[in-house]
Amino acid sequence: MSAWQGKSVLVTGGSRGLGRAIAEAFASSGSRVVIAARNETRLHGTAEALRAKSYEVSALASDITQQTQVERLVNFTVQRHGRLDVLVNNAGISARGQVLDTTPEQFRESLELNLIAVVRMTRAAVPHLLEHTGHVVNIGSLASKAAARYLGPYPAAKHAVAAYSQQLRLELGPQGLHVLLVCPGPIARDERADERYAQQLDGLPPSARKPGGGVKARRLQPSDLARDILRGCQRRQAELIRPAKARLLFTLLQASPRLGDWLVRKMT
Repeated sequence: MSAWQGKSVLVTGGSRGLGRAIAEAFASSGSRVVIAARNETRLHGTAEALRAKSYEVSALASDITQQTQVERLVNFTVQRHGRLDVLVNNAGISARGQVLDTTPEQFRESLELNLIAVVRMTRAAVPHLLEHTGHVVNIGSLASKAAARYLGPYPAAKHAVAAYSQQLRLELGPQGLHVLLVCPGPIARDERADERYAQQLDGLPPSARKPGGGVKARRLQPSDLARDILRGCQRRQAELIRPAKARLLFTLLQASPRLGDWLVRKMT
């Protein structure tokens, strides 16, 4: 029997891309899954497609930047399944832009979804997760460990997610909570998804138009990364970095920021 059989899993940003792949991976392993996203039509379409595969998947349209909707979402999951074992904080937004052209308001908008919403969800879910030595999965980025050019407010927001994940591990790990920080490179997706950057690319070099701001790495398949996330939860890993070779860059950045900056320029 799968270790995830009968577990209750909540995935934000679960209507497409990596969030959908994570939801499907847990559901195919026997978990009961709730997916949440703001686009109600796409969300329910995803839920119906997964239920057509005989998976137990529910959906609740939610704006997780709103505290009342966060509480409603967590309560919906617990009432539906009687428990909560895994929270996947997947919802987020990337960006493009030179850092000095990025306004304080744009930084605030990025932080609201990429960090503050993670804090809201985690605070609401942790009391339930601790009852079952459960898991918090925070989807960061390679940008959680190393900033890159032309990504606007994104690296600062994702660095904050890495710090928050470590704080959770240090304070709540002894109480049984497992926290997994996932730091993936560019993820394969529908090319139309990159259209959201169209208005942010004026004046930027061609590299900024590429996935991950031009990072030289093969695109990750969402299903492969989702499978690694389940394995990381089962092993109660602290971090999951893909591609794994990026760890060397992060180590060098800590040892020598100047050398690290040189490598980031070479690799993007």
